[in-house]
Amino acid sequence: MAREFHDGRRDGLEPLEPLSVRRGGGLPRLLEGMGKTAFGGRELGEAYAVLEEMTGDPDCTVVVTLSGAMTVAKMGLVLCDMIEHGFAHMIVSTGAIMAHGLSEASRGVHYKYDPRVPDETLYRRGYNRIYDTLEMEANLNEVERFFRETLEGLDGEGTLSSRAINRALGRRLAEEGMMPSVLGWAYRRDVPVYVPAFTDSELGLDAATFALGRAGAAGRAGDPASFFTGPPPFNPFLDLYDFARRIGEAKRIGIFTVGGGVPRNWAQQVGPFIDIINHRLGTDMPVPRYRYAVRICPEPVHWGGLSGCTYSEGVSWGKFLSREEGGRFAEVRADATIAWPILIRALLEEKGLVEP
Repeated sequence: MAREFHDGRRDGLEPLEPLSVRRGGGLPRLLEGMGKTAFGGRELGEAYAVLEEMTGDPDCTVVVTLSGAMTVAKMGLVLCDMIEHGFAHMIVSTGAIMAHGLSEASRGVHYKYDPRVPDETLYRRGYNRIYDTLEMEANLNEVERFFRETLEGLDGEGTLSSRAINRALGRRLAEEGMMPSVLGWAYRRDVPVYVPAFTDSELGLDAATFALGRAGAAGRAGDPASFFTGPPPFNPFLDLYDFARRIGEAKRIGIFTVGGGVPRNWAQQVGPFIDIINHRLGTDMPVPRYRYAVRICPEPVHWGGLSGCTYSEGVSWGKFLSREEGGRFAEVRADATIAWPILIRALLEEKGLVEP
């Protein structure tokens, strides 16, 4: 069969362009240029284009989901900027990110890990290692004190949720001048913060320890069956219902994801949740689908985990609008500590919030 030599422009293909780092306009123009290159540079440039459109849409409610040790990795101020300037309207996070953020807000210091020091030595000295960074156990003791005092102030509030607890923590941070802090800014901007896997974190363990102390477990050395009694008045379904209600009230929704895991899935399942309610309970609620989506995660798709799955796969679950329906997706397969600050800095420059 003879080959045909088509012209790309006539076939409607998008041409690439050489990247000039001399071009003016700061990071926004650089990222626009990278979007017309290839490989990871193109992914980052395309992510910026979607993020700019998503945050510039006045009718779009933006959900930010977070996993990985981002506050230990010193990305907390990046998230604070997103909250402060209206780039994040709801946050879904691991508990660890919020706990280590409290450590930072209470003036706890994280340290660079020296690989010459064995992990058993770190344990004896009270250092907890997260890859290449150290969190002192003494920091977490300070977090526990702050957390316990906050819970004591919630006595009589009835059944709690992660959103209610995080709001109370944020209120104290803001009122006591422990700023900038993630939960403090979330409180100031009335941004709800959900931690779906609350017990999988320092905060969850502190809440359980607090409840055990209230149940008279202090100093008692019984068997586990009799010791673990008196759980906290906590109901995770309050979070689920609150999130679904807010999403249901939004005109359009977008999602910005760092990593994957439980926060990503919990936020994305809201469409299927409403879908199955309609199907199984005979209701007729509008089914929400994310129109915009930006994800930063190095996880490859071939391992089969949710962290690496594509947005197009999510279309099959009814989580996102398809591209034909107007869905705009961008996925950056990179370390979030590299890509995330660049994207947000560019957005701040574009909107005139910082000088180029």
